[in-house]
Order: sequence, then C-alpha cells, then structure tokens
Amino acid sequence: MPAIVKRQDWAKQMMSAHSQRAAYALQKLAEEDPTLGVLALWCRHRDVEGTEGPPAWTAGETIHYAPGFSALEPHEQVGLAAHHVLHVAFQHASRSHAMRLRFGDRFHGEVYNIAADAIVNETLLKAGFAMPRPVLALTPLMAQLPVERTVREKTLTSLDADALYILLLHDRNGSGSGRSNEEDDVTKAIRVRSAAQDIGFSPDLEDDPSTPDHSGSADEADWSQRLAFAMEQGRQAGRGIGSLGLRLEDLPSVKTPWEVVLRRILTNLLTQDRQPDHRRPARRWLALDAWAHRVHEDQPAFLPGMRQDRRMPRIVVGLDSSGSVDFPRLRNFAAQVAAIARRTQADLHLLVFDEDVRSSAVLSGPDVVQKICNMPFTRDGGTSFDSVIEEAVALDPSVIVILTDLDGPFGALIPSCPVIWAVPGEVPKNGSHPPFGSVLSLLN
Repeated sequence: MPAIVKRQDWAKQMMSAHSQRAAYALQKLAEEDPTLGVLALWCRHRDVEGTEGPPAWTAGETIHYAPGFSALEPHEQVGLAAHHVLHVAFQHASRSHAMRLRFGDRFHGEVYNIAADAIVNETLLKAGFAMPRPVLALTPLMAQLPVERTVREKTLTSLDADALYILLLHDRNGSGSGRSNEEDDVTKAIRVRSAAQDIGFSPDLEDDPSTPDHSGSADEADWSQRLAFAMEQGRQAGRGIGSLGLRLEDLPSVKTPWEVVLRRILTNLLTQDRQPDHRRPARRWLALDAWAHRVHEDQPAFLPGMRQDRRMPRIVVGLDSSGSVDFPRLRNFAAQVAAIARRTQADLHLLVFDEDVRSSAVLSGPDVVQKICNMPFTRDGGTSFDSVIEEAVALDPSVIVILTDLDGPFGALIPSCPVIWAVPGEVPKNGSHPPFGSVLSLLN
C-alpha cells in the first residue's frame, strides 16, 4: 500500500508541475497539427509567476508560460505555444549557446533570437496559424533591412537560424568595400534589433547552459529523428506544417563551423611526420640483433630509425584586398590562422594583393591578428591570382591559404603544395570554381 501511495503522490506532483495555463493551447495544437502535437510531447511545459517579460519563453527544452499567456485570445495561445514548441524542436537554445562559444564577446544574443523567431513565425504563418500581432516573420524582416537582393530572396528552404544570423550581421549592403571598422558589427546589430522591434520582436529565448533545463537535453541527432517522425505524421494526416511539403532548412543537424574545418585541414597539413633515417638503425632492430647474437641466429633484416623532419612548416596567406571581406570575418580568420601557426610552430607569411602583390610581411608575436587587420587594403583594383600564386610558391610553403571572393583569373601555375581558397560567401558551383585546391566557405 505505501508503494501505491508514493506513486500517486508522484503523479500528482508531475501534474502540478505541468503547465495549466497552456493546457487548452496544447490540446488544440494536438487536434489541429499532428506534427506539433507530437513534438509538444517531448517538451517540458511549466507555469511561472510574474508580470514582467514576454507571455512565454523557451529555456533549453522547457517552455515557460507567464500570466500574460492567459490574457491572449485562445487562437493566439495556440500559435504562441506552437512557436515555442518549434524553438525546442529546432534546438535554438543550445544552438544559440554554441554560437556564443564560437563568437565570444562578438556574439549578439538578441540578433540570434530575431533570426530564430523570423524562421519559426514564417513557418507557422505558412501553415495557417494565428500569432499575436504584430508578428516578426522572415519576409517583413528582410523588407525592413537594406540587404542585397540575393539575400532578400532566400527562403525557408535555404536558410537556417545560424546562417540567417550571420547574414544579418555580415551582409555587405551592396557597398562592395567589405572592409569595415570594428564598430560596424555593433551598428548592424542595433539596426537589426530596431527593425525587428518595429515589427513586434521581444526576446523569448534563453541560451544559458547553467540552467537545469539544459541538463540531460536530447542531442541534435535525437531531435532530427523526432522531427522526421512528427513531420511524417502531419503529412499522412494532411494537416499542419507536415502537410506543407516544405523542406525546412532550420532542422537540428550537425554543422561543423568553418573555423573547425580550417583548423583541422591546416593542422593535418602542417603536422610533421617522422621520416625514415637509413643512416642509423631502429631501436627495435638493435634489440633483435642483440638477441640473434645471443642465440646464434641469423642477423635480422635492417630496420631504419626515424627522424623528425627538420624543415620548418610554412603558411602563406594571401589576402585579396579587392574582395568583400568585412572586418569581423577578417579578424576571426586571422585569429584562426595565427593560432594554428603558433600551435604548429610554423612560419606565417602574409601577401596582400589585387592584380599584383601590394605588400608582404612575415608575421610573428602575440599581436599577429592586429597586424593582419592593419595591413593596407587598396580596394581600387581588380583581382588576379597570377602574381600571388607565383610569390607564394617561391616561398616554398607547406600550404597556401587565400582569402578571396574568387573574382579573377587563376593563371596557369598550379602549386605542388595544397591550396585552400577561403571565400566569404557560398562555395561557387560553376565557372568561378578554382581549377585547383579546395574551397572553404566562411559563411557558416
């Protein structure tokens, strides 16, 4: 009998912990949209007290409902609950924290919240949900911002929250100059927040990993499987977002940041392997030879010793001064290359070029990043890779890294060492793709 009582008490505690304010909205959500109804089962729903802040917000995998949620119209409660269910399903809280770790003090949490809200609300509006007005969505947000036409035309099928965040802060605004000062990043964040607040944005996403909501949260692979299952339920039922037939880009997936890819490539290329040295025997051979003498066996086959390659690894970095590389991305790129050079004890040579190499420097010391960012950029010429490739090859490098927009002739010289083309935008798929080397996009 006591065991039964304990189970009943536990059940009551669970019922009291579950949100009562959202009970109607979650019930209607399950009836109207099988996809969101299924996803809501994997979320935690909790009531909170206090009148300040938004009517609901997401922290980790928990959705908090404030008293203001009850003041909304029933159909708006359903839409707002669906909004936060998608925040959890898309793992926006953990992805926001990952971006904070990636960009450090240059991360703007509210701008990431804006990007996530714009994608979630655009999805729900296309599915016919009613949202509390005014509502921040992708289309009106793009209309408010001075972004390029190619950026404005991006849709739910080509953008995720991470990519939209980077586009909002690192868009070129059609200026073509690319080289901005350090304050521009903050200025863009203020501009984006102002435009979003005019439409109706208020922060509703918490990315603090120290909260209990982040302990034991499902990883992205689990949520990808849950989303696939939930979308299939909606497709079969013919209702809700599962019936739209959209291939939503903002799905939890493992995306490796370009910084990690660059570090991995350069470290592998610069790590010096031990080479055979036939001038001296290996220790193993000496032991085998001594044993053979003791037992009167034949001498073993000779095994050469190993020696460390004494040639100092060398990185040659080419910076296209006519390319569209903004200051935050240039600083991040410079920091990654400088850190790899220090870790591998490699020489770092910098070549700034447009149609010809305009300046060069051998970089060392703790202020390498600032030296790269302070290099003179001409910004008034075209681009050609002939001279920079020739000068880079003459330095006998271990690897050549060129930061460029790939808008120029590549020339006939093909280096024997690896070449990495780091582009600030998307990887080209046709004529502008370089004839040699590998291309790394710095977009994500």
